[in-house]
Amino acid sequence: MSYTGLMPRVHAKRRLVGPALRTFENIADRWKLKPAERRALLGNIPPSTYHRLRQNPDAADLSDDALERISHILAIYKSLHVLFTSAEFADRWISEPNLAFDSAPAKAKMLAGFSQLVDVRRYLDAQRGW
Repeated sequence: MSYTGLMPRVHAKRRLVGPALRTFENIADRWKLKPAERRALLGNIPPSTYHRLRQNPDAADLSDDALERISHILAIYKSLHVLFTSAEFADRWISEPNLAFDSAPAKAKMLAGFSQLVDVRRYLDAQRGW
């Protein structure tokens, strides 16, 4: 692919980063995640990078990996709010012990790495009948 063929994708990605980061932060607030947990979910980014992203999300540049992680987090959040009528319980669910994850909270599994984050999404997708 030529350099010019990449330009529409680069511009589209830049338009996504700010809204994606703001949405991620809103979800992380609802889930009461600590900064270290937020950084872990974004792919273990350094504290200074994370704080720079938070200060100016519209000027931020995220890796494809971080954007994919945010995509999974958005899907997890949506699934929880579809499955549970109580928004408070839906937001608290990730911190509650869960038999599906050997009595550990989903948050612990999500923080363990990318594949575990995807596992939580798949579990919730299955619960929704997807």
